[in-house]
Amino acid sequence: MQKLHLVMGGRVKDPRTLEFADLNSLDLVGVFPDYHSAEDAWRANAQRTVDDAEMKYVIVHLHRLLEPDLPGE
Repeated sequence: MQKLHLVMGGRVKDPRTLEFADLNSLDLVGVFPDYHSAEDAWRANAQRTVDDAEMKYVIVHLHRLLEPDLPGE
């Protein structure tokens, strides 16, 4: 079964939260078919912006949003 993951990031209002400052400027890195490839993309972008505390990248488990009733989720 395909488990889609979205990698995205942007400037946050507070580095302790996930409240993005400007939704129009989010960096939508892409949708990936598995967690491993999503993690590789996340890591590359997070490391590129490691010196900027207000930039944050995340992995969104799209498969959990699309099919929340799947067993083991």
